[in-house]
Amino acid sequence: MSDFSIRPIEPRDNAAVAAIIRTVMPEFGADGPGFAIHDSEVDDMHASYARLRSVYFVVERDGTVIGGGGVAALEGGAADVCELRKMYFLPEARGIGAGASMMQRCLDAARSFGFKRCYLETLTGMDAAQMLYRKHGFVPLDAPMGGTGHFSCNRFFIRDL
Repeated sequence: MSDFSIRPIEPRDNAAVAAIIRTVMPEFGADGPGFAIHDSEVDDMHASYARLRSVYFVVERDGTVIGGGGVAALEGGAADVCELRKMYFLPEARGIGAGASMMQRCLDAARSFGFKRCYLETLTGMDAAQMLYRKHGFVPLDAPMGGTGHFSCNRFFIRDL
């Protein structure tokens, strides 16, 4: 098990987080239209998650950001539903417990913001991520919720908080 820490994103992390998103998503074929890689928030994740009932965390090891993930209200969704957003890890952050720790941190934050359910969207082929989601109580949905604009995602999950 490698040593890592999870902390809220800071402005100095924006470039590293954008690079992680732009590195990891193409690895899974998620770089075309309708994927989060094209969201305007990618270039300034700190400002994008500085809103009420919203937070983004980074995974750091030896002073280097190697992953991230966050929660915010589901766009176009019910007021009590949040979305697990942009949880991506570089290969060196995988298999060290960072995903499980990040998931717990995000779900705890969502509860503290008063959300009752947490939704997420993903893609066929992101099998390790889907195993993590299921392990943390997410169940599959047949169709998307809200209006994220991520029309290329084809797997949807939700869990009660």
